[in-house]
Amino acid sequence: MAKAVSSKDYYVKLEPVEMLKVLSPEGKIINEEMVPDLTDDQLREIMYRMVFTRAWDKRAVSLQRQGRLGFYAPVSGQEASMIATQYALQKEDFVLPGYRDMPQIYWHGYPMYQTFLYSRGHQHGGEVPEGVNALLPQIIIGAQIVQAAGVAMGFKLKNQKNVVMTYTGDGGSSQGDFYEGLNFAGVFNLPVVFVVQNNQYAISTPRSKQTKAETIAQKAVAAGIHGIQVDGMDALAVYKAASDAVERARNGEGPTLIETVTYRFGPHSMSGDDPTKYRTKDEQGEWESIDPLIRMRKYLESKGLWSEEEEQKVMEEARAIVNEEIKKAEQTPKMTIEGLIDSMFEVTPPVLEEQKALYAAKGDK
Repeated sequence: MAKAVSSKDYYVKLEPVEMLKVLSPEGKIINEEMVPDLTDDQLREIMYRMVFTRAWDKRAVSLQRQGRLGFYAPVSGQEASMIATQYALQKEDFVLPGYRDMPQIYWHGYPMYQTFLYSRGHQHGGEVPEGVNALLPQIIIGAQIVQAAGVAMGFKLKNQKNVVMTYTGDGGSSQGDFYEGLNFAGVFNLPVVFVVQNNQYAISTPRSKQTKAETIAQKAVAAGIHGIQVDGMDALAVYKAASDAVERARNGEGPTLIETVTYRFGPHSMSGDDPTKYRTKDEQGEWESIDPLIRMRKYLESKGLWSEEEEQKVMEEARAIVNEEIKKAEQTPKMTIEGLIDSMFEVTPPVLEEQKALYAAKGDK
């Protein structure tokens, strides 16, 4: 007798996704095969950037509360996800950030004072310096995913070896642009790495209500591209996933979707969000116990590559630099209507020239 079957027997089945981990919360190597090939100096540099970024973030939160910054999205807790992915890039590679991703473009060459101007709504904050391969932080959720595919297509058409890396959050993975960008990149086998920083909440919407998918990484299957989920609190695991993805992209092997499972310790932004209304103290404490800085610190200390004294020096250096950069931003001349119009086009259209003349005649600034 023939075996009874139903349509369910023909459904596509996905195998469970195993999260890539290299370091335990105690800073011990737990996956020897996946330890990235980094020198002692490179390990120290990643730690330096993570500590610097944490100190910068704390100072930026204070500056925003003082009214010296505008919109600001805190990053503490996500340093391993941010720093270790960008560190896998070369200077000629391109970064397309979301609005929380200031650290990545800073370490890619974008001046810090301009990130402050961007936060303050100043036009000069959006003037990307010559030689810095980055676009402005994208406010429209997920729009950078489509743009990244476009930039990557440009590199491919020019036969250049540049790689594109773009970032969004778990909420961004629900946007139409996200799927369109992944699909386009997959169809044309583009040199792009999509990083989804799954910090568990899209403002107050938990990841469990964001998608029915077991993981965000497995969404790569539908686009026919590589997908991997990595412990976003583990800098070594994140770097391993990112460096492998960048190498594949540079070698013409196509795009990768990386889901970094991480957590933001602070609010979604400094614009009135109160995380205590949707997160518990127990949850917060559990994630803080696997702080990426503590994990990396323990690992480096065991190798004799880091110390408390050195960390304090980095924090002091970061605070001093932030103070200098915010002063530079505050000393930048205020915008004028005429200046804003001039900055919009290389050659100002006649209709805008008319508007400039109108404002100039009225003496409006």
